[in-house]
Amino acid sequence: MKYIITLTAILVYSLTGMAQDFTKAMNTAKTAYSGGKLEETHFALQQAMQEVDLIVGKEVLKLLPQKIDSLSINEKDDNVASNVGYVGATIHRSYGKPGRKADLSIISNSPLVAMMNTFLNTPILGGMMNDGKTKTVKVQGYKARLEKQVGSTDGTDGYQLQIPLGSALITFKVDDCTDTQIQDMINTIPLQQIAKLIQ
Repeated sequence: MKYIITLTAILVYSLTGMAQDFTKAMNTAKTAYSGGKLEETHFALQQAMQEVDLIVGKEVLKLLPQKIDSLSINEKDDNVASNVGYVGATIHRSYGKPGRKADLSIISNSPLVAMMNTFLNTPILGGMMNDGKTKTVKVQGYKARLEKQVGSTDGTDGYQLQIPLGSALITFKVDDCTDTQIQDMINTIPLQQIAKLIQ
């Protein structure tokens, strides 16, 4: 148990110089563990891991481009939030404006990853779910699900890409685009670097 606590501390300090909430949670965990209070230790470690997930999420945002195609970043929409149950984080960034907008979400430790991998890697299941609007594509070496999203009021179509990346799920949605355009746009996002951070 002491090795896990030490390893977690090293990980966080390598990501950022200072993390007061993390330090507080780790100190609480050490004190609780020394006193034989395993339930309190477990809770404090969960809080520390939540801080690690938030720090990693902020590092992922730094890797994302400021502009995709002709769409500029909406910095006010940048968000990193803890997932329910202290497991993973949700990272969000948007580009453009209503009418022509792109949204990128990354959910670490997503429960949907196993299901998505099943559809992508089992041809018969993937075929059963194919309604003519979805297909499997490769993005930077990763299998992904590309889905056409028919426009509702303005008559323009968009696309959504879902890419399982280890235990994380990346969802990239672009309004008013073609399947080729969304694949060109996603290729500007450094998926391999993101994968190294969130694994």
